[in-house]
Amino acid sequence: MPALDGPALIAIFAVAAAATWIAGLYLSRATDALDTRLNLGEALGGMILLAVAGSLPELAITVSAVTQGELGIAAGNLIGGIAMQTLVLVICDRVVRGDRPLSFLVGSLIPVLEGLLVVAVVGVMLMGTMLPSSTAIGPFSPASIGIVVAWVIGIYILNSLRSAEPWQVAMPGSQPGRRHVREPHATAPKPFAGASTGRVIAIFVGASLVTLVAGVALERSGSALADMAGINGVVFGATFLAAASALPEISTGVAAVRLGDHQLAVADIFGGNAFQLCLFLIADALAGTPVLPSAGTSNAWLGALGIVMTVVYASSIVIRSKGRYAGFGLDSILNTLIYVLGLIGLVQIAS
Repeated sequence: MPALDGPALIAIFAVAAAATWIAGLYLSRATDALDTRLNLGEALGGMILLAVAGSLPELAITVSAVTQGELGIAAGNLIGGIAMQTLVLVICDRVVRGDRPLSFLVGSLIPVLEGLLVVAVVGVMLMGTMLPSSTAIGPFSPASIGIVVAWVIGIYILNSLRSAEPWQVAMPGSQPGRRHVREPHATAPKPFAGASTGRVIAIFVGASLVTLVAGVALERSGSALADMAGINGVVFGATFLAAASALPEISTGVAAVRLGDHQLAVADIFGGNAFQLCLFLIADALAGTPVLPSAGTSNAWLGALGIVMTVVYASSIVIRSKGRYAGFGLDSILNTLIYVLGLIGLVQIAS
């Protein structure tokens, strides 16, 4: 990116963040419409396509950062994005109607298993940070391949459980809502109900292109701002960039909660987090060498932070604490505190 002053870079970053948010809304609605019409999620290829569509901002930032040699920003955005997107559940918890927290209303063990899948793929990622580059399989880290394998197996198991849950669970007072976006909602209109499939595909492609361009702009302007401010690339990727790329998740999560789809709100966050680390396979291919071994202690710290925050929410679904304080459940208050302490620790490690 040409040399620009601080205000110009901030303006570019803000416009790109806004474009990511707006395009993400259209992309999410178009994805839901195509999934319903074409049954994309019924096949593995469809599930991968849907997962990629939900992670386009992270994909664009990863590609842009790796091609610029900014491996720290790429890794920080992917790994730190897990903690940041888990923090989105705090916002979702705040907009829940009534006197019960989001985790109490979920009323299903499926999101708990999705949280365990997040823990599994992050665990594989953490092992990858300890492997030397000499263990590479071509340009790929064995851990990058292992993350993808773990995600595919996990998604297959979760889909099997959704179709025939092997247990009977009673959670009195829960309001899970729809288990999948394919299920018709009693009041909410279907996205693009009056549009042809061709038009929906055009919207999907257009929103994808805008998201990709905005993601590149976010990374380039953000990298320049980080250098100008003397901020560590990992710290910037895990905070400002991760927050910008999480904007669509905020919108879709809040919308799900307002529709009463409490299970979907949590499942979408955990599902996106589980897939996000699969992008390390693309990062390895573009870099021509494994990226995880160069991730360093800062990214290992971020991964551990993501695991702790995921465990707090997943276990809260089972514990089902009823209280809300200032509109937040105890799990949201605890995770906010954990995240703040995690950032303080990250700054100490990075410095």
